[in-house]
Amino acid sequence: MGVLDGKVAIVTGSARGIGRATASLLSAQGASVVISDLDGDEAAATASSLAGETAVFAADLTQGDAPDRLVQTAIDAFGRVDIVVNNAGYTVDGVMHKMTDDAFQRMLDIHAVVPFRVLRAAAPHLREPAKAEREQGLEVFRKVVNVSSISGTMGNAGQVNYAAGKMALVGLTKALAKEWGQFKINVNAVAFGSVQTRLTASNQAGNTIEVAGETVTLGIPDPLVGSGAASIPLGREATVEDAAGGIFMLCSPWSDFVHGQVLHVTGGQVGGMTG
Repeated sequence: MGVLDGKVAIVTGSARGIGRATASLLSAQGASVVISDLDGDEAAATASSLAGETAVFAADLTQGDAPDRLVQTAIDAFGRVDIVVNNAGYTVDGVMHKMTDDAFQRMLDIHAVVPFRVLRAAAPHLREPAKAEREQGLEVFRKVVNVSSISGTMGNAGQVNYAAGKMALVGLTKALAKEWGQFKINVNAVAFGSVQTRLTASNQAGNTIEVAGETVTLGIPDPLVGSGAASIPLGREATVEDAAGGIFMLCSPWSDFVHGQVLHVTGGQVGGMTG
């Protein structure tokens, strides 16, 4: 038996990396999971690798009514939504004075607007059951976990767009916690430091994604690869499993009285202990 038996979770950006590790952990703890990603083939491969029930939704969540269709996928497959993890994202780095409007807007769209639209679509499926439970004197907790970053809580040179999007997500989290607390919907965020993913690997490694018909190269310059470990008291960068553990904690029953918080999952990385 798992602590999430009978729960239904949506995890965006869950074909690879932190999202995949999160989906795997939630599934191992009994949740049925909707795997959502740009890459339909990878999403299907991830879904097939999990032992529990899964559904797959492949689309660019910044486009059209994709967030609404994502939530409907969960309802069609499982009839309910209990957990929403807004994890999908990528980076388009650059210094402020050279950054284009498009590069700035893209980060706002994927890191702030998409979580807003996903949660707006999920709202009736989270709130309405809670209203009925409240009338019956029942206390049933549901979970929202938004994935931010210490770039958002502390800022980071070369990432004014990413930092703005991730800090906007923190504001969304705290405001929504005040709106949805009455429905026993825990709304929290995690802020990651350096995690070993495609976004922190070398930008010469050939990792790319297709967004709105444009190829986006992922990663950071070679001299910066692995440099985050020097500022982490625990002595290494996080694995995706480390990151997923923080998300899982906020999805679990042990977080039922944790609300409107930003959990820094950083190994004590500079900034992550004081934000």
